[in-house]
Amino acid sequence: MRLGSGAYEGPYSFVSRFEDGPGTNPEELIAAAHAGCYSMALSSNLGKAGHTPTSIDTTATVHLNPPDGITKIELATVAVVPGLDDAEFQKIAEETKSTCPVSKALSAVETTLTAQLG
Repeated sequence: MRLGSGAYEGPYSFVSRFEDGPGTNPEELIAAAHAGCYSMALSSNLGKAGHTPTSIDTTATVHLNPPDGITKIELATVAVVPGLDDAEFQKIAEETKSTCPVSKALSAVETTLTAQLG
């Protein structure tokens, strides 16, 4: 598989999806897109609220359960945001979960969020 931008080129096969093989798979690419989009949206939303993050680290875990397909996505983010209290951070983080473009596209799938200030 090769992405049009050239950002990734490598193996993409059944063994990377359901077995212990090299390469990537659709679920891993969805997880990467979701984590990246969420981080960008969270950074933007924090900035709009007057809080500039020092760092944001987000991971997404996509659960694939054949034959049902993708059944759940777990987002976990840790952000360093000087001067921001946890209550406001949680509010912005949760709002971002429902408004980032990839979250919207994947809204048919249950998505959970664990958000921490680092």
